[in-house]
Amino acid sequence: MTGNIPFNIPFVAVAALISIAIYIIISQRNLIKIVMGISILAAGINLFLITLGYREGGVAPIYTHAPQDVMVLPVPQALTLTSIVIAVATLALMLSLVISIYRHTGSIDSEESRRMKG
Repeated sequence: MTGNIPFNIPFVAVAALISIAIYIIISQRNLIKIVMGISILAAGINLFLITLGYREGGVAPIYTHAPQDVMVLPVPQALTLTSIVIAVATLALMLSLVISIYRHTGSIDSEESRRMKG
């Protein structure tokens, strides 16, 4: 007997993005690729937050006329906006560190950056 297994495409996409990001972060030695993996991870987390707040047939949560319909959740939308801002700032910091490491070592290999001194 086959049960009623819910198949939700956005959650599958979230799992795929996070899995790919973790694989990239663990397997790569190139600092730019590691930064790209962290950026993909942030995108997967943002998609997860938006997917949590989605409601089928939902309307925007604007309370001027208080509709009788189902409203989407506003908290995951606010968390996603915050997460995007944090991800952009973190990405800028990581890229500036990669540039600094490249200037000091002449390479963007993570193994060589571990040997870097003061």
